[in-house]
Amino acid sequence: MIMKCLLLTALFTLNCCLLSGQQLSNKQSKNINTMENSKEDSLAISKTLDIYFKAIHEGDVALLSSTFNAGTLLFGDVKGQPYAKTLVDYLDGVKNRQSPKDSGKPFKGEIISINVINSIAIAKVRVKMYDFDYHEFLSFHKIDNRWLIVNKMISDVTE
Repeated sequence: MIMKCLLLTALFTLNCCLLSGQQLSNKQSKNINTMENSKEDSLAISKTLDIYFKAIHEGDVALLSSTFNAGTLLFGDVKGQPYAKTLVDYLDGVKNRQSPKDSGKPFKGEIISINVINSIAIAKVRVKMYDFDYHEFLSFHKIDNRWLIVNKMISDVTE
């Protein structure tokens, strides 16, 4: 019985120490700083995505390439067919096609979600252009204080 009482007292004391106001405020402060950084980073990624959507819509290869890291690879499927390209091949395709803007067909770029962890992030976006409804996962990495796309995965979805 004395052993149980000592053990309970020790656990209670430890619990009180762990839940002290000083430790809670440090932890809360760290969480707030992390949330602020995450919000700032999410906003920066959103701005990059705005440029990405604008560049795709207008067919502006120079602007579009500014959103990517040079070594980016693209994978997925389009109309059920495998899709794999280097960034150079992708940009060449954009350069040699009619832009969605010039086609007169509707275009819509939409951010579904952005998840950030330290210097990496993933954005889920949707791009409707021509007769395609692309669902994309774009991997980002913060390089030289800029959020750049380092991988693009796409799938054309029919509704």
